Amino acid sequence: MDALDLSSIVFIAISFILTAILYQNHSSKSSKLPPGSFGWPIIGETIELLFGSPEKFVIDRMNKYSPDIFKTKIMGEKTVVICGPNGHKFLFSNEEKLFTAFRTYSMQRIFRSYQSKHSSPPSQSTGVIRQPGFFKPEALARYMGKMDSITKDLFQTHWEGENEIKAYPFAKILTLTLASHFFLGSTNNSIAKLVNYFDDITLGLHAMILNVPGTTFYRANKAAIAVRRELIGVIKEKKEEMMTKEVKMQDILCHMIVVRDSNGELMGENEIADKIMGLLVAGYSTVATTITFLMKYVGDRFDIYEKILTEQKEIAATKKRGELLEWEDMKKMKYSWNVICETMRLTPPLQGTFRQVLKDFTYAGYTIPKGWKVYWTTSSTNKNPAYFVDPEVFDPSRYDICDGPIPYTYVPFGGGPRMCPGKEYARLAILTFLHNVVMKYKWELLVPHEKIIGDMMPTPQNGLPIRLHQH
Repeated sequence: MDALDLSSIVFIAISFILTAILYQNHSSKSSKLPPGSFGWPIIGETIELLFGSPEKFVIDRMNKYSPDIFKTKIMGEKTVVICGPNGHKFLFSNEEKLFTAFRTYSMQRIFRSYQSKHSSPPSQSTGVIRQPGFFKPEALARYMGKMDSITKDLFQTHWEGENEIKAYPFAKILTLTLASHFFLGSTNNSIAKLVNYFDDITLGLHAMILNVPGTTFYRANKAAIAVRRELIGVIKEKKEEMMTKEVKMQDILCHMIVVRDSNGELMGENEIADKIMGLLVAGYSTVATTITFLMKYVGDRFDIYEKILTEQKEIAATKKRGELLEWEDMKKMKYSWNVICETMRLTPPLQGTFRQVLKDFTYAGYTIPKGWKVYWTTSSTNKNPAYFVDPEVFDPSRYDICDGPIPYTYVPFGGGPRMCPGKEYARLAILTFLHNVVMKYKWELLVPHEKIIGDMMPTPQNGLPIRLHQH
């Protein structure tokens, strides 16, 4: 190759690069992308989000770029974070118009059976449980007595005769046991024994995809294999039971076994297992986290404990000896629910979720291209003094009917068509726990200033050890 040829190639290469840069700049200016930074090549700002504080990540960028919207790069995806109550309203109002659900690639890999030939897309998985009405009041009302009975039994098994216990491990066992009964209709506690596997899966949902021993994603993948294997055993047992005797279609697993897709085909066992695993993970970690921090915040405030106890005693006084909680009892637990709401504001059980942009749209004067991702988060409002006076103070009176939060500032379960379908189930599970714990115990925190580790899944470092005092 002579010098002229080499010079020509270099000239063409430089021209190509400059043209690409100019085109990108022109495109960026013409589309007016939101302010922000994509961070490092490939990984973007993922590390700052996952290994820092998600709340600080959002607030720092709102202050630096815009209180309404900023761009970033998370999990390899060009992403915008739409902030504040107006942003929440915009997102919830445009579900399936401008946005659709998006599962991170780590989620897609962990729940890999969704990729089967005729399986419904991951974004439609909740449709399986919405249609039959399993989370409607009448369905939940039938489950109330069982929920109360299971909670009482677990208190007796794990707390009776104990002076000191760790609240977080108990909360995980309780929520996984309740979910197994509700979703699987199963009295077999084999799933509830897989607590550590469910922890690994939850942490892996927003992990970087490095499938090598020692990484978060590797542990999550191994855990999913173990849980899937156990669930397939439960599915086979349920199928056999349905074939040999009449079974009431009162649990989600029964429905999944018989439902057919648009091609008239039944779901495979792997796909059923993955859908059930997804439901268990979603309900398990969020409810367990809320119960744990509820114990922490109430353990710090005896005045709040006394108000909860007074309310719960009034409800207990209307019931006969041994009578279990009913739907109507839950309606009377207004102050108790305010306490739970304040717990979820200070420590959100869900930091945020992703959406995929279906078509170009404009918000706050900026254009977001089709194919980008949107990260919705509670962090832009939950502790913002513009919406909550003294935001670091635990104050359940914020949720009184007349003086409730400004609309769209407090949305722990999301909103719009994709609002968490398990909201009411979670409310009942936590209220049932709270009723039972205050009616039998007072408690004190053994490590009042215990360090909280994990940001996407906040966890008391020592498991929240408490000293019990039985009434």
